[in-house]
Amino acid sequence: MVAYVAEQRVRLPVLWAAWRTQTFLNWSFPAQAVQALLPEPLVVDAYDGAAWVGLTPFVMADLRLPGVPAAAPALPAFAETNLRTYVRYPGGRDGLWFFSLEVACPLMLAARGIGVPYHPGNLKVARRDGTVVYSGRRWTGGASYRVVVRPGAPIARPTGRDVWLTSRWRAYSRRLGVLWETPAEHEPWPLATATVEELEETLTASAGLPAPTGEPVVHFSPGVRHVRLGASLPRPPKGAGR
Repeated sequence: MVAYVAEQRVRLPVLWAAWRTQTFLNWSFPAQAVQALLPEPLVVDAYDGAAWVGLTPFVMADLRLPGVPAAAPALPAFAETNLRTYVRYPGGRDGLWFFSLEVACPLMLAARGIGVPYHPGNLKVARRDGTVVYSGRRWTGGASYRVVVRPGAPIARPTGRDVWLTSRWRAYSRRLGVLWETPAEHEPWPLATATVEELEETLTASAGLPAPTGEPVVHFSPGVRHVRLGASLPRPPKGAGR
């Protein structure tokens, strides 16, 4: 069962931030299609017998890097959009696997050192007539997206599926044969309903996924303010320490 609150304390964060104006769009996919794109030993974390892939645009704000005093000005806010799926590591630890992360701040490309697939691009987030408009295109061309969502009423009591599709407390990446785990801690997501008014994207195709079918499950959140990302640590090879 996915936890609604952070599963671990991040006592020595390497990054502090706020994630604002976030939308979660999730489609179900055949589990075998997603599993084929995952590195060993990660396996698809299925819900209702299916894998799920999420497109999550948001604004990264109040970003502070290691060694920056709390009183110092934070870096300017910028847009980011992730394409992700939900996985498990042997032993049952659930987390995220990112197919791609579109980002408007080149500083984030440093995370490529542990295999996090950041792609720099021109990204925008704007509010218009009660909607939120997300758009972006990679500097290298090709992958792009445009999403217009209309936030709805707050969700007072999130269901199990609401939590499952939005709350994860670690992410995995892979570089030169090493699997890395990055923990996260923040307050629970304040969720709201939302409807999609426009949706065009080529991120799924760029990741090697089949085209999504059906309407996505959509959630909106005004965001979380107290994000703490911990140090990325290598995970043992498959079968080690078990």
